[in-house]
Formats: sequence, C-alpha cells, structure tokens
Amino acid sequence: MVAAPGHALVTGGAGFLGSHLCELLLRNGFRVSCVDSFATGTATNVDHLREDPRFRLIEHDVTAPFPDVGDPTLVAHLASAASPRDYQRLPIETLHAGALGTMHALEVAERAGARFLLTSTSEVYGDPLEHPQRESYWGNVNPIGPRSVYDEAKRYAEALTMAHLRQRGTDVAIARIFNTYGPRMRADDGRMIPNFITQAIAGAPLTVAGSGTQTRSVCYVDDTVAGLYALVRSTLTGPVNIGNPRELSVRRIAEEIRDLVGSASVIESVPGAVDDPQRRCPDISLARRELGWEPQVTLRDGLRRTVDWFAGHRPDAAA
Repeated sequence: MVAAPGHALVTGGAGFLGSHLCELLLRNGFRVSCVDSFATGTATNVDHLREDPRFRLIEHDVTAPFPDVGDPTLVAHLASAASPRDYQRLPIETLHAGALGTMHALEVAERAGARFLLTSTSEVYGDPLEHPQRESYWGNVNPIGPRSVYDEAKRYAEALTMAHLRQRGTDVAIARIFNTYGPRMRADDGRMIPNFITQAIAGAPLTVAGSGTQTRSVCYVDDTVAGLYALVRSTLTGPVNIGNPRELSVRRIAEEIRDLVGSASVIESVPGAVDDPQRRCPDISLARRELGWEPQVTLRDGLRRTVDWFAGHRPDAAA
C-alpha cells in the first residue's frame, strides 16, 4: 500500500482517465511524473497541471525501457489505447503496451519498491455468461477476434502482474475498470457517450449499434479515479471491479443524453460490432467491503457535466 503521499509515476497520464488520476494525486499531496507517448492522449489534457512544480510531463513510449524517473512510491500503469476505434487502428501497439509496457512499468516499481497499479478492464470478461460479473469469473473471450488485441493485452498484463507478485514480491494491485465517461474524452474516440453527445449537439442522428438493448454500466470519471486511489491506499491485490453497478441499455443512455442536450435528434440503429458484449455490469461487493468505495455521482449529474464540457469545447465554442 501507499501509506503517505510521495512520488507517483503515471503512464498514459495525458489520456482521458490518466489526466484525472494525475489531478487527484496532486490534490492529495503527491509529486507526479506523467509519462505519455501521445498516441491517444494529448498534452492539452494536463496543461492546467503544468504550472504546478510538483508535476512533470515526460514524452515516452512505455514499450521502450524508461528513462531515469527517480524513485516513485507509486507506479500507475494506464498506458494503452482504450477505445475500439483506437485499438483496432493500433492493434500491435496495443498488444505491446499490455506486454512490454507492463513489463517496463513493473520493473520500475520493483526497483523502487513502489506500489504498482495495473488498470485492467471489464473487457477481460468478454461477452460474459455470468451476470453481474464478479472478479472470480474467468470470462468468455474470443482470443482472435477484432477486440482481442485489447482483451488479450490486458489479460496478459494481469498475468504478468501476478507473476511479479508471486516470484519477486512486487507490491501490486489490479483494477478492472468498467465503462467510464466524463470531461476530456475525445469527441472522435468512437465510444458511445462522446458519440451520442457530439451527435446530439449537432442535431445529427444518434447512432446506436445493433438493437440498443445491450446493456452497459457507466461510471463518472471522478468516481472511477476515487476507486483507483482507494485501491492504491489499501493492501488489496485484487483484481477489483471499479464501475457502476447500475445497468442501463445503450438506447436508454442515448435517450438520456438527447434529453439533456435538448436535441430533436432521432435514434438510428447501425450494424453492431463483432463480439460486442450483450450485457456488462460489475459486481462491486469487493470494492464496497474492502475499500469502502462505491460510485457517488448520479447518471444525470455525470452526463450533465460531460455534456457541458463537450459543449464548451466545440471548435465554434469560443466564437
């Protein structure tokens, strides 16, 4: 566990989720070294942090050995393409981030005696046959399908993390993150919430993959990073599900966003993605019991904050 604020190394720290974690760590007294290759992240996500003398931004690809980053007390490994559009555009890079990137980040943690946090994903459960998904569930994953580059990268990363614990005694924790949304998501990253918001703001049809009856659980980013922070401050190894246990259909989420925007957009069905999970919802009993954590932000409040952020970051917003 991380007993007190120290030096945190955050890979993928200029990404959507990583930038929020960097912000939270600084707020809690850490010095933060943010490492990012900018393959999917952007320096603008952390521009507001760069005036803080405790923050530094390091451009580096985690698939290569790390430069001298000092002696962190926490290594949080978030570097990976996370949206289907990105990891299908960068399939080999995604696999390398899960394999080589995790290896290099673990080596830094081992040398420094640091707590290591792997941000894994609900995608390790695949199209689940168990519902809701508990951490003990092994999953139903197609290892050669178009989503496999992300699924298998994270499954391998989990295996490598546990091997480090068993063979070398590295202090590790694994979080399995379910769908997270909020400010700083890219409008073009292909995930449903930014898609629906940008379509609704433009008055365009909201494109729902498949029937729209498939379900997701969506967690506001502030809640997700609070769960990650609770995990690194604990002695728990995990894996631990971090997500919102409220299950909603994709069509319902589209309708909520359309109503918040006040749009007249119609909802249109488009072909579903290959291996798209039909149900996705976490069992968060472990996080509640061991971390005292559960989501606090309601769907409507989280979506309102996200819609407002997107509305303020349109190309014409400053006009």
